[in-house]
Amino acid sequence: MYKVMIVEDDVTIARILAHNMRKWGLDTYIVKDFSSVTKEFLKEKPHIILLDITLPFFNGYYWCSEIRKISPVPIVFISSNSASMDIIMAMNMGGDDFITKPFDLEVAIAKVQALLRRVYSYREESKILEHKGTMLHLGESILLYNNQKIDLTKNEVRILQLLLERKGNVVARDTIMKRLWEDESFVDDNTLTVNVTRLRKKLEDYGLSDFIQTKKGQGYIITTDLL
Repeated sequence: MYKVMIVEDDVTIARILAHNMRKWGLDTYIVKDFSSVTKEFLKEKPHIILLDITLPFFNGYYWCSEIRKISPVPIVFISSNSASMDIIMAMNMGGDDFITKPFDLEVAIAKVQALLRRVYSYREESKILEHKGTMLHLGESILLYNNQKIDLTKNEVRILQLLLERKGNVVARDTIMKRLWEDESFVDDNTLTVNVTRLRKKLEDYGLSDFIQTKKGQGYIITTDLL
């Protein structure tokens, strides 16, 4: 059974989420001590985290960045802070998705279930994709380059996998969104841009500049003449 950890300051919302997720066969744990979210995470070992931005002691951005230091577990932000900058900040901190309050409960649960399926039902542990000096290990969520190990989130792995499988060809944004989120109608188009931008920055930090190129009005491509 998958476990959902809910980090939500509004007790009513937390209880409603927990109650309805249990109906769908999901185990839930509501964090009560907002001063030690990382400690709670290590103790409970959830499969996914629902994380509010506005919290006592430290905000959700802080806790997301702390958890990202030790785990690639899927993190979904839930917040009434719905400005583009809030969504961008959430994605840059390592979030996988963003749900705006007030939200449709069924849509929220559908997003959680879809993310769990993508992350934990994905079975290509032994598969490795190579491209001129890089090796993408799908099961381990890492990219090797020049004897450096680059840790990737699940979304970053999927973006790279799709682009590497079709290297030399432009992959449309809609195609990538369907691979990442199954039903792109649930996702702000800006979310994909943020994910790709974050991935590019990570690759650049390891010397892989322009590894992913943008084809304006078309999508993204990994060209066969790089490196």
